[in-house]
Amino acid sequence: MTTTSRAVRRAPSPSRRAATPPDPARELLPSAEPVRMLDPSGTPLPTTLAEPAVDQLREMYRRMVVGRRFDAQSTALTKQGKLAVYPSSRGQEACQVGAVLALRDTDWVFPTYRESTALVSRGIDPVEVLTLLRGDWHCGYDPAVRHTAPQCTPLATQCVHAAGLAYGEAYQGRDTVALAFIGDGATSEGDFHEGVNFAAVFKAPVVFFVQNNKYAISVPLSRQTAAPSLAYKGVGYGVPAEQVDGNDPVAVLAVLTRAVAHARAGKGPYLVEAHTYRMEPHTNADDATRYRDGAEVEVWRDRDPIVRLEAYLRARGVLDDEAVAAVAAEAEAYAADLRTRMHDKPTVDPLSLFDHVYAEPTPQLREQREQVRAELAADADRQGEN
Repeated sequence: MTTTSRAVRRAPSPSRRAATPPDPARELLPSAEPVRMLDPSGTPLPTTLAEPAVDQLREMYRRMVVGRRFDAQSTALTKQGKLAVYPSSRGQEACQVGAVLALRDTDWVFPTYRESTALVSRGIDPVEVLTLLRGDWHCGYDPAVRHTAPQCTPLATQCVHAAGLAYGEAYQGRDTVALAFIGDGATSEGDFHEGVNFAAVFKAPVVFFVQNNKYAISVPLSRQTAAPSLAYKGVGYGVPAEQVDGNDPVAVLAVLTRAVAHARAGKGPYLVEAHTYRMEPHTNADDATRYRDGAEVEVWRDRDPIVRLEAYLRARGVLDDEAVAAVAAEAEAYAADLRTRMHDKPTVDPLSLFDHVYAEPTPQLREQREQVRAELAADADRQGEN
């Protein structure tokens, strides 16, 4: 009887087993919880992030205080009829100022309608910032000079603009970074997808900064997405992302500084979600009591970013009563100057309506301009006869 030998299969030894391939998504995922470096009382928390320099944090405090006073004055001007509308950013000062401080003057900012505080923090004349909201002109400052795009009212269109400019700058060999401010509602728009996807594919040096203030006007975040957080949207595009406590000024500046450095190093875009809260209504035309209650607002009032940073700087011995009073006085003077200049009626030329529509006016635009000019001349003649 012949015996047939059979090979005995044995499990490979541990040394011969195929190594588990690395998860490509691991490097893209944000922290499971928002990054925080200070608790609401201003007490430092353990962290692996490099803390911004003390001088930078003192400057951040100064700009936040001045920015909040500007915001309050702008709200008052709206009630006085000096502005057509004003979207307050009270409570979001850490995000507004932190983004500006993380950038160079030569980097580009793409703001939404709510970034007035960020723009004045960047050194833009507050009257020029409020020109759009006053209804005088599409943009009161020169975007090319300020490296700041006009404030964007349509949701998310600035994402595409930021991605395109960043790609163009990199293509020409410049190390410019673009930062696009985005509200949580904008992440539900197609332009958000297009901007982030384009930037990811072409490694455009742009930071997409989502200020998640919990409401898209009156629509809560839970009705916009089922994702654990908006930062998780980055993995679908191959974009690294992080989420941060948007009312922790130290953490916001640290995370954005890292994101900007990532983009500037040629590694492509970065997505940052800041968890914050809009303390005031969406605009002066909104009644926020229809969709949120006072108890919710009070919870966030206790997380005030200015109070948090002031407590931290005082505890470190780099801020005292005299310095706090000096910053408050500067903020009052800033608001008084704005108030005075906003009471001056602007001189508006109706024919300027046709300026900057196209680089070269079309025949139709020239014809329309001539029609308006003729009507104005005829009206002036009639008034002269009377």
